[in-house]
Amino acid sequence: MATADSDEIVVQREEIHGFVVRCLTAVGAVEKYAQTFADCLITADYRGHYSHGVNRLEFYIEEIKRGIVCPGQDKEPTITKQNLATALVNGNNLLGPVVGKFCMELAIKKAKEVGVGMVTARGSNHFGIAGWYSLMACDQGLLGMAFTNASGAIIPTRSKVRTLGTNPVCMAAPGKDGDSFVLDMATSNVAWGKVELKRRKDEPLSPGWVLDKDGKPTVDMNNIGGLLPLGGVEETSGYKGYGLAMMVEVLCSVLSGSPFGPFIRMWRTYERQSDMAHCFIAIDPNCFEDGFSDRMQDLIDHCRNLETADDAPGSVMIAGDPERNHIKLCDKLGGIPYHQNQIKTMDDLADKLGLEKLKRLSK
Repeated sequence: MATADSDEIVVQREEIHGFVVRCLTAVGAVEKYAQTFADCLITADYRGHYSHGVNRLEFYIEEIKRGIVCPGQDKEPTITKQNLATALVNGNNLLGPVVGKFCMELAIKKAKEVGVGMVTARGSNHFGIAGWYSLMACDQGLLGMAFTNASGAIIPTRSKVRTLGTNPVCMAAPGKDGDSFVLDMATSNVAWGKVELKRRKDEPLSPGWVLDKDGKPTVDMNNIGGLLPLGGVEETSGYKGYGLAMMVEVLCSVLSGSPFGPFIRMWRTYERQSDMAHCFIAIDPNCFEDGFSDRMQDLIDHCRNLETADDAPGSVMIAGDPERNHIKLCDKLGGIPYHQNQIKTMDDLADKLGLEKLKRLSK
């Protein structure tokens, strides 16, 4: 029988989902948008991406309380311009997952009609995990891609100035019988949320994650200048991650006419709107050679069945397998395991908002 770690507490998915909805509506979010937001956050935790789940709920709530993010009321994202295959959307400063869902659903509709749909958005906010959007398309037999810019976090190669966001890239491609390839990664060595989780859990930083304020590698939590791009320092090809981050910026901010990295409001500050930008792409593989899902599954199976190195900790995995394994663990546990410090943060939030605390399954 699966068990949680000694410092973890299991909470049912429905319980934590309802808690997020109650928190958001308590500070003014409309019910339907709170539900969408909770869907995105709990999917992150369910898939093991705790850096983008309820770990950040208190920040999102603070944005709404301060009037920095529009909680909904009668507002919706609006289409600024479009043609058969493309669209530009104004998120009207709504919650990021609300804007992102609107855009990906529009991209999917266009892909089903003409083979491909590409939608960019501006006037948005942090949209959670990119995989949530790509999987929307993948679940309907399409290839799904999602990108977003963010406030400055990455220090470009040879610099010491935090400039581009962690700017994730994501693609989901359907195989057979529900199997899929799901690449969802930051263009930094590590997502900023993982640094936050280390701090919340009172754990040390890992080497190769961050640079200090002089542009030198460090593990000092109190002297973080910014994140290393994917690949690390120049000698280990960090310029490739820097280039990928800039590519995402082109697809998001440059195409949509939105601010980029250093001109976006800094993370966990509240002086003005974020005006973040996203890009979503859906592609119908049936517009190309027949049998896409069969060939995709052949590629997936070939890689999974490769001979392993002598000291490998397990079999070869593909992108999306670690998340599948975490989902299986959650299902066996009957809920999502959270570090006890995360639960304490949720309890404190409940006290502040006058809400009932989370019900636990186990410790």
